[in-house]
Amino acid sequence: MKILLLEDEIMLNESICEYLESDGHKIESFFDGLKAYESVKVNSYDLLILDINVPNIDGLSFLEQMHNLKIHVPTIYISALVDIEDISRAYNLGCYDYLKKPFHLKELSLRIDRVKLEKDTPRVHLRLSKNYSYDQEHSTLLFDNESQTLSKKQSQIIDLLARNRGMVVDFEKFRIYVWDEQIIDNATIRAEINRLKKFLKEDVIINVRGMGYMIEKP
Repeated sequence: MKILLLEDEIMLNESICEYLESDGHKIESFFDGLKAYESVKVNSYDLLILDINVPNIDGLSFLEQMHNLKIHVPTIYISALVDIEDISRAYNLGCYDYLKKPFHLKELSLRIDRVKLEKDTPRVHLRLSKNYSYDQEHSTLLFDNESQTLSKKQSQIIDLLARNRGMVVDFEKFRIYVWDEQIIDNATIRAEINRLKKFLKEDVIINVRGMGYMIEKP
C-alpha cells in the first residue's frame, strides 16, 4: 500500500517508516501538516496515518480540509490524546481507526492489514435497509435492485449518508458536501432531508436529535 504518514516525533516517524517498509509498504512521511496536505492534493494514497498534534495543520483539521476537496482516503489516527471529544471528532470525520500512543508497531501493522482487506473486497453495493441499497459505482439508490429517481440534492444527501453508514453526519458536512459551503441554515437542510424521507418507502434516514442524521448499518 502507498501510505502517507504524518508524525512530528522524529524517532517514532522513522520507526514506523522502517517497520512498514519492511512489511512491503511504500511510505511518504511528513512532520508538518501543511506539507502533508500539499502532497495529498496532488498525489494519491491508499491510506493515511495521522498524528493529531502536529505543526501548522493538525491531524483533525487535515482530514476536514481533505473532505472539502472531496478527497476520501481510509485514515488511521495515532495520538496520545485521550479526550473523548477528540476521539469522537476523529470518528465523526470518518476515520477508520484510532490508535492510542504508545502502541506496538505490530498492532499498527494489523490495523493496516484490516484496511487492505476491506479495500480488496468489492463493495459496490452498500446495503441500507431490507430493500434499499446504494450503488457506489454509479451513485444510484436502488429499491429491490431497481434504480430510484432523485433530485441532485437528494442524490448527494443519500451519497453522503450511505458512504458514512453507522456514523452521524452533522449539518456542517451537509453544507460542505451538498450545498458547496453556501450559507444555508439548519432548517433548510432539515426540510430537504424531510422531503427525501417522505419519498422513501422505508425508514432509512434516522434523525439524531441535536447532532444530525445517519443511516445505520443493517
